[in-house]
Amino acid sequence: MGSLLVAREPMDAADPAQQTEEAPAVIHASQKLVTVAIVTTPAIALAIAVPWLWGHTVNLTDIVIALVFYVMTGFGISVGYHRLFTHRGFGPRRVLKIVLAVVGSMAVEGTVTSWVATHRRHHMFSDHAGDPHSPHRYGDGGVALLRGLAFSHVGWLFISDTSSAERYAPDMLRDRDLQRIDRLFPILALASLAIPFGIGYALSGTIVGALTALLWAGLVRMALLHHVTWSVNSLCHTFGRRSDRSSDRSTNLWPLAVLSFGDSWHNVHHAHPTWARHGARRGMIDPSAWLIRRFEQLGWATKVRWPTS
Repeated sequence: MGSLLVAREPMDAADPAQQTEEAPAVIHASQKLVTVAIVTTPAIALAIAVPWLWGHTVNLTDIVIALVFYVMTGFGISVGYHRLFTHRGFGPRRVLKIVLAVVGSMAVEGTVTSWVATHRRHHMFSDHAGDPHSPHRYGDGGVALLRGLAFSHVGWLFISDTSSAERYAPDMLRDRDLQRIDRLFPILALASLAIPFGIGYALSGTIVGALTALLWAGLVRMALLHHVTWSVNSLCHTFGRRSDRSSDRSTNLWPLAVLSFGDSWHNVHHAHPTWARHGARRGMIDPSAWLIRRFEQLGWATKVRWPTS
């Protein structure tokens, strides 16, 4: 494919010349508590569950429910939050727009407006001062790079200030449907856990069955999707290969292609951000593009921005 990454000068967070009006700051205490809960609760639940389930066969029903919810919320992020709302890669029917915003919210990665604002800011400053989560923030090698990887993967959630929706996502603020869904985000986040619990209870008739469904289809599923999304921020700006020319250090990382629904073809995406297909080159698996193609065939999506020759 392309060449491996070429090192550049590290971003100096202490250099005022490289600062933007949205320099990182400690976020509000209540927001930090919510972030801590979202990031750590699935890991804690898994640590508790492993000894509890040790020696027992994992229930196939729980795995199927988890897979369904992973695919549903994963497409909500990749097709909805990312390719539709952030980059306007296609035009949806209103019902499709609402469904994608709802299932994306159930991934519990933030409201659609905040997610879009952060990601557009990332593209504007990618791997330069102002990027909310570049792994090259502290340098390009050794401890500095490891520190940057940790920051870009999860650390930025705790210290980065909120990207201005008025500046980066004014179109989202004008969309009444999306603003209603933003206000419903806490309820949708709870539903993302409550629905697997209810399905588990309905199928098993026991609290234990409900709790194991909550664990695998709720918490573990949520944690896996979170880390896959964060890996695009961190790993896909550090490891992998470059096939297209871009002004940053984005890469294509094939091992994440299926889990990220095609979003790990990140170098292609950064070179052509409005394309509805990220896996635009031969051999690049892109499930999100396949789904968008199906939406187009059904008449649910129009003006799809497919790759040019």
